[in-house]
Amino acid sequence: MTWLRALKETARTGLTIERTRLEPLVALRGACGVAIVIGLILWWESPPLAVASAFGAFASGVATFQRSWRPRPVLALAAAGGLAVSTFLGYVAAAHPLAFVILLGAWSLLAGMAWAVGPVSGLVATQMVAVMLVTVTLPTSVLGAVHHAALIAFGGLVQAALIVLVPIRPWGAQRDALADAFAAEADFARRLREDPVAPFDPQPLMDARHAASMTPRQARRRPRQLRGYRALAERIRPVLASLADPVVGAPATGPERERVRDLLQAAGTVLDAVAHAIRWGKPVRLPVEAMAVLEVPASGPMLHGAARRSALRLMALLAEVVESADEPLETVAPAHPTPLPAASPAESPADGSAAARPADQEADRPGERTGGQPVAQVAQVAPTRHALLRPTVPRLVPLALRALHRELRWGSAVLRHAMRLAAVACAGYLLGSLLPLGHGYWAPMASVMVMRPDFEQTYARGVARFTGTLVGVALGGAVMALARPGEWVSAGLAVVCVGLMYLLMRTGFTVASACISAYVVFLLGIAGEGWSQTVQDRVGLTLLGGLLAMAAYALFPAWETPKLRDRLADWLQANGRYAVAVFGGHAHPLERRPRHVRDALLDARAARLAWEQSEARAQAEPVRHRGISRRSAGAAQTALSTMGRVTMLLEAHPPDRSAPASPAAEEFAAALRVALPDAADAVRARQPLDWASVHAALDAWRTREGTEALPVRCAELLVDALDELAGALSRGPGGKNRARRRV
Repeated sequence: MTWLRALKETARTGLTIERTRLEPLVALRGACGVAIVIGLILWWESPPLAVASAFGAFASGVATFQRSWRPRPVLALAAAGGLAVSTFLGYVAAAHPLAFVILLGAWSLLAGMAWAVGPVSGLVATQMVAVMLVTVTLPTSVLGAVHHAALIAFGGLVQAALIVLVPIRPWGAQRDALADAFAAEADFARRLREDPVAPFDPQPLMDARHAASMTPRQARRRPRQLRGYRALAERIRPVLASLADPVVGAPATGPERERVRDLLQAAGTVLDAVAHAIRWGKPVRLPVEAMAVLEVPASGPMLHGAARRSALRLMALLAEVVESADEPLETVAPAHPTPLPAASPAESPADGSAAARPADQEADRPGERTGGQPVAQVAQVAPTRHALLRPTVPRLVPLALRALHRELRWGSAVLRHAMRLAAVACAGYLLGSLLPLGHGYWAPMASVMVMRPDFEQTYARGVARFTGTLVGVALGGAVMALARPGEWVSAGLAVVCVGLMYLLMRTGFTVASACISAYVVFLLGIAGEGWSQTVQDRVGLTLLGGLLAMAAYALFPAWETPKLRDRLADWLQANGRYAVAVFGGHAHPLERRPRHVRDALLDARAARLAWEQSEARAQAEPVRHRGISRRSAGAAQTALSTMGRVTMLLEAHPPDRSAPASPAAEEFAAALRVALPDAADAVRARQPLDWASVHAALDAWRTREGTEALPVRCAELLVDALDELAGALSRGPGGKNRARRRV
């Protein structure tokens, strides 16, 4: 992509305004926190102190709106503490320009490295640099610095207190994450009706897992409706895929396919109802039509083989998932659910499948204890109470230090971002001080708030920041010029702008920048600043800061394009470990370890997410493809997605623990395990992939057990995906395939 096209695309991205669900009560609570701080300080102290202290409440409120699963009061207090320390250090060093520039550089470097811990930590650290630039404009002593730092911390304390005293939809983020996971699976079930091999984005399931991570205190206090259902959601996805797949499920056409389509539609209805119940804490309400479809029919089309096992397993999982906390199952009509007949002998599994196994044989699969019951015969069995433990704030310190240590390498995007941030903050501060304009700190502050570790976000936010600033100062300046409000009216207008920013924050950075700019105009109006000078300085210095941020990334970039092959190799290895774990379970059923398979699946998801994020960033970069062409990248992604999907299909049909061992499956898993490291190295080194040993193991498996067995069919699909990957990566400029494929 050329630079001109890249700039157009990033500008379009930055100016995009998205429609999103608004949270007016939460925004009102945050605005009230800012209003309390400004009002009290304006009453007790002076207008300049009210202006400075308002930043603490404002920044702490912004921190609580970020996507984090920690309690919001903790985020507000953490942000307030960091802002107070930053304010104190800035005030102490402000009297000595050289010392302040050195402090600013070091503080900006640490703030940039905070992105290694996570995006929320990076944002809060960025605000610490901004508050250091803002509050030091007021001369003071060391005692005064302590006073100002306390005022900044007071703003965070007010926000945290309001969150505790006025809870608005507690556990709402966790409920939304879990509900989104079920809603995504409902959409997946409906898409499978039309496309039996439709892809599934695992991001909602990953978000649900992150939301389920909590401290021991949170685990004791969480609602019962959030306990155990994530594990069920994880197991529903492979069952849906295996039921719809024409290779391992029902035939592509015929009466059985129509029965599968009806089951998928009913499953989507049930999952949507569960998602709504979890999101709003209400009992599950199911339409009678969906429940009727989930009955085992007395006559009509019957499913057979793997499709039958998948259907009964789906009924069992849906039966558990509709148990919403302690609320009873409800139907839309009639008022009381009608018990449905048990599975008939013609459709009841008798081959030792998962649906026929006693509950004691499934002790290693928590939450799955309803056997083969249909949805209307829900047993009152409480879901698992297991929670993923999240470290407490003190225990995060060593984890954060290890994360920082991992990024201390020249090729790290985080380290390069930190170095850019430090250089731009110092350069912007010096330029702002030399220019004959007031508020010179606005230039470095604009740079700091714009810069991100990747190209697209930095340039998109730069355009959005300048556009939003232009709109915000124009509107704010017009109000100040026409109405000439006093300090209390200006304070009220500033609070209104803060409330609008909190409300519309997720619609786009342009809207947020416009609200912030108007907020600054009214805030400085409290201190008696002239609006005309404010508008002129704000626009000019924001433009300067945005240009500095963009120039810094262009001169010292951290491109994702050269890393694409590394990300692809990591995904291949993670997918391979997942496949080896699943096929190993079929090789030795008695030694099957679901936890090992689960860990491998999570690693594969993480590797896939890393690839998708890297590939998306690379598409927006104005560099030549030194890593992999877009066509090859798309084909390779399709092949690896197919590889993961095939493994998931086989995972949905685990063998009975009493089943005999399969030496052929063990040989196939061993061949795959041995071939993976060399294949990953070949991907990185642009060498052809060689799956000859895997093909030989598959041929031996076919000879011993035939081609009708489900594991053999899945192995064939897996090897086809590996061959497609080899072909995708071996296409040269002329399209010649150099892969060594031996069948």
